[in-house]
Amino acid sequence: MKEVCDALDRLISYAREKLSLSDRNVVYVRNTLLELVGVKSYEGTGQGYDGRSVSDLLRELVNACRRAGLHAADSEEGFADSVMGALMLPPDAVEKIFADHLAVSSSSAMKWLYDYCVNSDYVKKSKLDANPRFTAKNGLIITINRAKPEFRDPKKAVSGNSVQGGYPKCTICRENEGYFGRAKRTLRTVSLQLGGEPWFWQFSPYGYFHEHGIAVNEKHVPMHVDRETFVRLMQFVDLFPDYFIGCNAPLPRIGGSVLAHDHFQGGGETLPLHRAPISVKLRHPSFPELEAGVVDWRGTVVRIAGEDAQRIADLSELVRKEWCVYEDAARGIIPYDRDGIHSALSPTVIKTRSGYEMNLILRNNITSEVYPDGVFHAHPEFHVIKKESIGLIEAQGLFILPGRLVEEFSVLGEVLVSGAPLPEQYSGYELILRELKSMRTSFSEETARESIRLELESVCERILENTAVFKTQAETAQFMTEKVGFVYDK
Repeated sequence: MKEVCDALDRLISYAREKLSLSDRNVVYVRNTLLELVGVKSYEGTGQGYDGRSVSDLLRELVNACRRAGLHAADSEEGFADSVMGALMLPPDAVEKIFADHLAVSSSSAMKWLYDYCVNSDYVKKSKLDANPRFTAKNGLIITINRAKPEFRDPKKAVSGNSVQGGYPKCTICRENEGYFGRAKRTLRTVSLQLGGEPWFWQFSPYGYFHEHGIAVNEKHVPMHVDRETFVRLMQFVDLFPDYFIGCNAPLPRIGGSVLAHDHFQGGGETLPLHRAPISVKLRHPSFPELEAGVVDWRGTVVRIAGEDAQRIADLSELVRKEWCVYEDAARGIIPYDRDGIHSALSPTVIKTRSGYEMNLILRNNITSEVYPDGVFHAHPEFHVIKKESIGLIEAQGLFILPGRLVEEFSVLGEVLVSGAPLPEQYSGYELILRELKSMRTSFSEETARESIRLELESVCERILENTAVFKTQAETAQFMTEKVGFVYDK
């Protein structure tokens, strides 16, 4: 068992350097790990950390256990989670160090927590860094997430984030912290106060962007957007001004898959929507101190900016109330029917030198015979690229595309270069192929890759346009002036 014990020693040494494991706790943790792997005696030689990644160290331990005939490592993911959970600080110690950093600066606190989650292998940064990602010429950010399963059916997406049996009630409840049933022994959260109520923050193990995390209500209450939502979002950026924070529209097909538990999404990256300028300036006579306007964006977005959070919340709530009852059958906008509510807002906010910028994304999830997956969803000709819900992150210009595209684009490239017919199983790409062939008459491997990338940029832009409830910014401005009481600001 010496090989197993040496692998454990290297992980313990790693934890002393990267996870704040104290000298006093080394023997205790070693004995915990010996029990975990199923070894009753210690035969190690005190191997030190050799600079390898934590994933390499865990793989070494798994292989050593298998060679030794130890069955603890049969379930590799759960085994690795158990090992790292034993090496980590408990939640109260993590919370205390986070608070100590927060007393210095919010950026220091978030950086420490994020690095700790990476070092514990909770945040799978090596896998995330391997995902293809590029910034398109049209300003969108496009990623292919090979670590995330594709949910093409919204009902399956929701079921994939629920827990049968009632404990924890869903995948983002705080009771998941350390829960073995979902390999969450390495999950660590920190407490927040938003709107006078207890919330908490955790990073996402398979984040879509830099320092992607979620703020979660400690109470298991359904997703909703109202005036208090706007207030809480602005309170969050008061605490962490380097982050953006937003909320999915609380409806199927246009919102997140965990609709049963109130939460926000945010992180330490500026998304394309935040860079977009105002195209039509507006103001509201009752809120003369606030700036507002229609954003120059492919989706339907209005922005309200200013220094007074309460006044921004009041005006945002006015927009929300009017949008949620607005009906325009000619444009396909039905706010509610016998199937329920269909209109909602996705708010997202950043802190600037001059105050807050609240972006309100108008969404509607109505379906029709022509568009059974959603009138304001990616249209069927684009489902081969993206059929999953277009949620808050895509609505802000960062597209998360399914991992299958890596292989499918490779086949598409071969078809372009060879001129061979499209294989039958790739028939969904017929439109894409026609558009690619319209770009040039012949392709090399290099021009095929570049053409596919340009086509992907175009498709994502058109998908975002599909989600727009008003197809022009002038129409959005008309709604804001006629229904919400704004006036044009020259």
